[in-house]
Amino acid sequence: MPELPEVETVRRGLAPFMVGARIRRVEARRADLRFPLPRDFAARLQGARIEALDRRGKYLVAPLSAGESLVMHLGMSGRFTVDGGDRPDGRYYAAGADPRHDHVVFELDGPAGPARVVYNDPRRFGLMDLVPSGGLDRCRHFAGMGPEPLSDAFVAETFNAALKARAAPIKAALLDQRIVAGIGNIYACEALHRAGVSPRRAARSVAGARGMRLWSALRAVLREAIEAGGSSLRDFAASDGALGYFQHRFRVYDREGAACPVCRAPVRRIVQSGRSTFYCGACQR
Repeated sequence: MPELPEVETVRRGLAPFMVGARIRRVEARRADLRFPLPRDFAARLQGARIEALDRRGKYLVAPLSAGESLVMHLGMSGRFTVDGGDRPDGRYYAAGADPRHDHVVFELDGPAGPARVVYNDPRRFGLMDLVPSGGLDRCRHFAGMGPEPLSDAFVAETFNAALKARAAPIKAALLDQRIVAGIGNIYACEALHRAGVSPRRAARSVAGARGMRLWSALRAVLREAIEAGGSSLRDFAASDGALGYFQHRFRVYDREGAACPVCRAPVRRIVQSGRSTFYCGACQR
């Protein structure tokens, strides 16, 4: 599933076409994705102006002039592609997207000219919802969600306090969106390795000096991943079809048996809560 850096990469790619655009028409080619689309989905969007394109955790959020916000999640295999703007040939930016899985099409009149933004999702685990803009923080998607890890709201002391209250393994705590938003399996593994913290360690035992190192490592690895365009594993590509490159900088994720870049011990793989965890048993304590 795309994590914060991948979703931020998509947001940056879509923003020039979507922000300030008027939605001329929406074609919903099926009634549901992971969940049913909202009632009168296309009619509620038609004619609205997209005032911004934001990200909250792993979600994209587009506040609309009509007073609602379009909330979107890519799920496991969702992808947005753009047709239009400076591409007169009528082809999607993203090569390889099977048009049979083009489920929602947005026809826009925007600053970059007419454009079609197409949502393609073979597995249909993504979602789209319409939520009153004034109640975003209280809606089912964001109520109780923790701070953005690259924002000023993500304070080391508050992070440490949250860890002190958790007996679960630190890896599970990092995946808990109530503690910090947008972290998934890849960046939890990478940040734990950079901080020298074992994924098996109880979260409450990480608070303190280890917690400070982990707080810093989370922010550093996310910034580097965004700069690299995210990590392309299996389904992910940016809205222009480009692949991310951060996977070439992985220290431990998906590198079972490879040499740890710090101590040269072999990277281990264990399963925690049904998810693969990669770490170095020698230098992560």
